Amino acid sequence: MTSVYTALPNRLLVSRDDGDSEWSQSTRLEGYDLECVAVSPDAPDRAFVGTFEDGLFRSTDGGDSFDALETEFVSDTVMAATISPHDPDIVYVGTEPSRVYRSEDGGDSWTHLEGLVDLPSEEEWYFPPRPHTHHVRWLEVDPHDPDRLYVGIEAGAFVIRDEAQDSWQERPEGSRIDNHSLATHPDMEGRVYSAAGDGYAQSDDGGETWSHPQSGLEHRYCWSVVPHPEDPERVLLSSASGASSAHTASRATAYAYRKPGPDADWERLDNRGLPMGDGVVRTIFDESEGTVYAVNNLGCFVSQDFGDSWSVLEADWKGEESKTPRGLVVVA
Repeated sequence: MTSVYTALPNRLLVSRDDGDSEWSQSTRLEGYDLECVAVSPDAPDRAFVGTFEDGLFRSTDGGDSFDALETEFVSDTVMAATISPHDPDIVYVGTEPSRVYRSEDGGDSWTHLEGLVDLPSEEEWYFPPRPHTHHVRWLEVDPHDPDRLYVGIEAGAFVIRDEAQDSWQERPEGSRIDNHSLATHPDMEGRVYSAAGDGYAQSDDGGETWSHPQSGLEHRYCWSVVPHPEDPERVLLSSASGASSAHTASRATAYAYRKPGPDADWERLDNRGLPMGDGVVRTIFDESEGTVYAVNNLGCFVSQDFGDSWSVLEADWKGEESKTPRGLVVVA
């Protein structure tokens, strides 16, 4: 069975395919302002959803029901969540203002990973719509090193957490500033991908140094990135010309691109079945067992061939055309 969790601004849409190509949908957490969702394929019955000002919710029954967790986070605005690929009981969340918390028991208890805001660059961090603050936008555990955590701050920094040393590493030279999403690859140790407001970047040494392949990428306010599961040099990326055209449906003009190889230019995925251009907000990607899923304000779409063609996943999308999806997780 495949489960697709789509975090929308006012509800969580859970879509399921029990193997007969018929999708069923259910709505959860209606009325909450959702920010992120995380589910591990190693513990598919447990899901976490972060909200704006209403804290963190957890499901232990595959998304059928959710309970608010009692936490002592710095605030009830949870912007990012991820689950370690090494151990599904290890969960990280990030908040606004920027703090990172770790659970080692599947969300029952949490530890504040102190020191993030003591980094020298913190005085330069700010989120333009709320310039008095900033937040953790993305968390990514290195699949080759369970003690290495990559953190994207919106806006201000890419930083690295060393769990073994209980320490934070200041933003490396060449890393992006306005990181929106990060990705790694299970078959290429050291590879990190960054989709950021100040462009695309990738690293081959665990984020220590960065390259910036931009040729062919006409829109460089980047949002979501996903590599091909069997080829780390093939990458899908969503982007727009700026924040307004990425996030505001009434002014949106966003696109999807693909990098087909290490020395290849980016190519725009026009006329492939995935909506883009006028009226389309930035797409969020996720991948599961070789299938790529994409969500934007016009629906959820599926590709079996890494972006060559897309089909629509039938779902109740009424009223969502004017909204911008916040998160997407697929578990098969």
